[in-house]
Amino acid sequence: MPEPFSLSVIVPVWMEAASVADTLRALQPIRARGHEVIVVDAGSSDRTAELARPLCDRLVVSGKGRAVQMNAGAAVAKGDVFLFLHADTRLPDNALDHLVEFARSHRAWGRFNVRLSGQRPTFRVIAWFMNQRSRLTGICTGDQAMFVRRDAFEALAGFHPMPLMEDVEFSRRLCLVSRPFCIKEPVVTDSRRWEEHGAWRTIFLMWRLRWRYWRGESPESLAQIYRSDVRNASK
Repeated sequence: MPEPFSLSVIVPVWMEAASVADTLRALQPIRARGHEVIVVDAGSSDRTAELARPLCDRLVVSGKGRAVQMNAGAAVAKGDVFLFLHADTRLPDNALDHLVEFARSHRAWGRFNVRLSGQRPTFRVIAWFMNQRSRLTGICTGDQAMFVRRDAFEALAGFHPMPLMEDVEFSRRLCLVSRPFCIKEPVVTDSRRWEEHGAWRTIFLMWRLRWRYWRGESPESLAQIYRSDVRNASK
């Protein structure tokens, strides 16, 4: 039977040659059911675009920045629903079944719960807090595979072109339209950056950045803090 909606999965990538093929192979069952996968590359100099092209319906090249890339993907998307997926995140096998339920609901947007891929107990605690925060506030982050109806996305003019917090900012505006449709089945996000930079260090950094964002600091200054902290953690 035909799906009651059409889905566009939009995947922003940059320098993802090591993992982009695996990410896109996991999306082939969605393509097989008639939905589209759009990859938006920010001008990678590795083999990201070459590896992605045969595994997606459309490859778009845009400027850098997830907000810019996701808007570029949405501009060419054909679906009734847009799903924004990070390159290091995997959807559950039954994601489409849950999205059918969303399509039949009256909600404008939604997100998945999240689970980190690592086996350390700390990662389970982190994911629990992330999911609880979203449940209480309605705010979600890109790791949770945000999805939104085309008409709501277009009415709100998509993501603001900002270097950080674009997902939080868009969530705040979407919450004015409706509460999110929450899918408890988790997406799985690669825990590599948490392991490389330190789990607790990463937690404190992200909470510090969000706190300063809520207090009115510019995304540009927060992006500088984030890049500086990542560089220091890598030394």
